[in-house]
Amino acid sequence: MSIRLSREKINYLSRQILDALFNDDQVEFLDESNEIRLSIVKSIEDEMKLYGLLDKKAIDKINAQKKSIKEGSREWEILYRKYYNDEISKLGKFIE
Repeated sequence: MSIRLSREKINYLSRQILDALFNDDQVEFLDESNEIRLSIVKSIEDEMKLYGLLDKKAIDKINAQKKSIKEGSREWEILYRKYYNDEISKLGKFIE
């Protein structure tokens, strides 16, 4: 269920973000543009890893049910959304 982004897509997104920042008169840069872009790439990759972990936790909870639930079924989809959202909520409480 988790979303995967190729290295090319992450690089493309990082350049788009960097371009948007360069076009904002309120943003001042203290580092070279490539260093900033690499920081953006790392942030995207870290975020993708986090959501991958949340995805795994949700799937593990479904698989831990006493009753076997077939992946792709309506029940599986409902439980996945519930458990995934529960994990996101926990993360939000942890960050606050």
